[in-house]
Amino acid sequence: MAGLQREETGTLLSFRPSIRVIDATMRDGGLVNNFQFSDQFVTSLYQANIASGVDYMEMGYKADKDLFDESAFGKWKFCKEDDIFRIVGENKTPLKLAVMADVGRCNVERDLGDKKNSPIDMVRIATYINTIPAALAMVDWCEKKGYETTVNVMAISQASEKEIDLALEMLGKSATRTIYIVDSYGSMYPEEMRVIGEKYMEAGVKYGKQIGIHAHNNQNLAFANTIECTALGVNYLDATVQGMGRGAGNCAMELLLGFLKNPKYKLVHMLKFIEKHMPEIRKSGAVWGYDLPYLLTGVFNRHPSPAIRYIKDKRENIVDFYHEILDQE
Repeated sequence: MAGLQREETGTLLSFRPSIRVIDATMRDGGLVNNFQFSDQFVTSLYQANIASGVDYMEMGYKADKDLFDESAFGKWKFCKEDDIFRIVGENKTPLKLAVMADVGRCNVERDLGDKKNSPIDMVRIATYINTIPAALAMVDWCEKKGYETTVNVMAISQASEKEIDLALEMLGKSATRTIYIVDSYGSMYPEEMRVIGEKYMEAGVKYGKQIGIHAHNNQNLAFANTIECTALGVNYLDATVQGMGRGAGNCAMELLLGFLKNPKYKLVHMLKFIEKHMPEIRKSGAVWGYDLPYLLTGVFNRHPSPAIRYIKDKRENIVDFYHEILDQE
């Protein structure tokens, strides 16, 4: 991909064929219900993604069974090949399948064989800036085995400009195919996203990499930030069904499909899935979406874990919580 030229971004009524939509419902949404998705739900989502024209479906994490108790999670925390094959068969469809591997929480050398024997097409490697060297070792292994890779640099809103520049240089010189902007805390505004998106796009053109965006919805800006990046030329766009994801959730798939003008993306099939399956997920006790505690962690650029605990404990003293967040300064 060396020598990649920056594409024309088009108009509101045109489309870029190079855009790829990634459904992260099973992975980010799995953080809400401990990955306890029924086979019926997963099969129906797989079929809905195919019918809707979605390009990639992230099946979950490739977590290390030596670090996580398998009995405490659903199988999509571990994404064993046999479990994926049971859902997709030979997957003779345009939809590609992905898993996420967290630096320090997986063992790809043990748990990922050659691509030719696997239903998985892409490994998305999640890292913080200080663990990028370990992420690059994982990239080399996965690419050597035949997988596409992305590197998703988390919590980018807390990184300095110098750290971001160094990270982009390291990732640009690596074998990974796609570099992701990840607004883990949902703290960024479209104006900020425009600046950082430009920086990532410059690196993408320089090193021949695709750029992706994974946004969180703490301030109701996940969709806005995603389409802001799209306007800049970012091609890999993450979304989840009804925004299902950790804490405030993510860019909603139905919003993104409704926005994109490529006729291959068909909103109605995703609406059918939502109508049939998402009320059941809500009734099972899964909780996500914009709420005041998430607003505050977003505004103050904090990890959402205190807000998650606030909601889990059914607290109602939001002003006290506001002062607790301030006290962390």
